[in-house]
Amino acid sequence: VAHFGGVGWEHWGGFHLTVFLAVGGIVLSFPIGVLLALGRRSSLPAVRWVCIAYIELIRGVPLITILFLGAFMLGFFLPEGLGTPSGVTRALVAFTMFTSAYVAEIVRGGLQSVPRGQVEAAQALGLSTLKTTRLIVLPQALRAVIPALVGQFISLYKDTSLVFIIGLTELLAVAEVITKQPDFLAQGLLVETLLFAAFVYWAGSYWMSRESQRLERRLGVGER
Repeated sequence: VAHFGGVGWEHWGGFHLTVFLAVGGIVLSFPIGVLLALGRRSSLPAVRWVCIAYIELIRGVPLITILFLGAFMLGFFLPEGLGTPSGVTRALVAFTMFTSAYVAEIVRGGLQSVPRGQVEAAQALGLSTLKTTRLIVLPQALRAVIPALVGQFISLYKDTSLVFIIGLTELLAVAEVITKQPDFLAQGLLVETLLFAAFVYWAGSYWMSRESQRLERRLGVGER
């Protein structure tokens, strides 16, 4: 179990838990989504159909269902010696599985936007398929889908509020729990705490949106 300041992440809650699930989900789902997108376009039928089946299955199931599956069934797929994963780990796996399928479709759209002539030119220069994908196709594809990717990551950040259904106390759950304490029970502060939680979600979403726009300007998306 990973520790931060002597406290394992299975004991995290509130804003720390929200940020951890959002950042962890983004970091893990992005490379998996890219691999799924490349696998869906693979010339190997087995790889292609496995990726297609995963993407279509996950995209056809609500996130709440994935969270329940992660909470109650993840342990059945792990070797016996690994022990039982914490609730936070289960939620992180669920978010990664769910978001990677959507990232794969976004990246696939970017891959389709790269002109065929770019690939043919790379092949004419003697580049291998791996180098062509890594140096020519992927940079152009990812550059074209920055807004869609950031939009999906913003959605993931807000979707972390759903983990209360599997017993985790994230930011929104803390906002409700605070007002139920004896010292605040009769003060009617539920509206204020919910508004503060909404502001935190908005601030995080706005920051990601602004960083996305700055990255687009730096890369000249839509200009060249």
